[in-house]
Amino acid sequence: MNKLMRILVFFDLPVKTKTERKVATQFRNFLIKDGYHMLQYSYYARICNGNDAVEKHKKRLYANVPNNGSVRMLVITEKQYQSIEILAGKLTSSDEPFQAEQLTIF
Repeated sequence: MNKLMRILVFFDLPVKTKTERKVATQFRNFLIKDGYHMLQYSYYARICNGNDAVEKHKKRLYANVPNNGSVRMLVITEKQYQSIEILAGKLTSSDEPFQAEQLTIF
């Protein structure tokens, strides 16, 4: 059985010009289409089923990173992710522990 992992992506992209805003929006849209969910405005997370899936999505992320700004990535286990403490604000649906469901294909 593969170990559930989370890819966390943090970014700070320039948005002063119309072109910069377009690039930042395209990057956010890529993250959403690739299965990431927004935890905070420039902080996105994605669940992966094992290291092979992590490597696949890392390659996709590298291929879509804008040329300007700052983008960081951190890969952690689901167990590590569940140890996050909310210091201010409220829990969201994204903060709930991921429940793996087994899929049977006949």
